[in-house]
Amino acid sequence: MATDSKTKLFLCLKAALQKKALDPVLLDMKGISSVTDYFLLCTGKSDRQVQAIARSIEETLEPLGIRPLGQEGVTQGKWILMDYNDVVVHIFLDPVRKFYDLEGIWFDAPRLKVEEEADLG
Repeated sequence: MATDSKTKLFLCLKAALQKKALDPVLLDMKGISSVTDYFLLCTGKSDRQVQAIARSIEETLEPLGIRPLGQEGVTQGKWILMDYNDVVVHIFLDPVRKFYDLEGIWFDAPRLKVEEEADLG
């Protein structure tokens, strides 16, 4: 099933929020990165919550035939990277997110409003 990148992004966001992900940030990487259209960054309070957020995203997308090209960090649960080609999800523990500061690195990327998730119904 073909799903456009923005719809995929908001499906990931919704799945993350169902597991109480904190501080979600949606970065529009089109025109900035040649490898993806969007980044979703979010935080979990513990390694178990970080892992649960990742599982929720997988369980949401898999029935639609969407599987990650790759995943990193699932076992440790400190920073999980999920590469869905046109959407890359970063799920962090708070100190790790602050240390790597991807929002700062990609400060020039436009941010989408998290409230836009409601547009998908």
